Amino acid sequence: MNTMKTKLLTLAAIGLLLAACQTMTPEERRAADGNTCASYGFRRGTDAFATCLQRIELDRRAERRSYRYDNDVMMWGWNRPVVIARPVIVQSK
Repeated sequence: MNTMKTKLLTLAAIGLLLAACQTMTPEERRAADGNTCASYGFRRGTDAFATCLQRIELDRRAERRSYRYDNDVMMWGWNRPVVIARPVIVQSK
């Protein structure tokens, strides 16, 4: 019975974690970025506001590239030193 409770609690915890991992729609992301730029003091409809939005998006893209590169490097083991050993047999005469 105790293991059943543990399994149920584990499933409930996983469900809560998955519910918390919601992705934003592009419209929600744009609204959030707009609110961020407005909080910096930029007025909507100005070139400075558009530049702020562009910089946020460029930063987001750079972050994705960096994350992808780091994961590729770790996946293939390129971040570790490579040791190549070749035994040499020396025979005496």
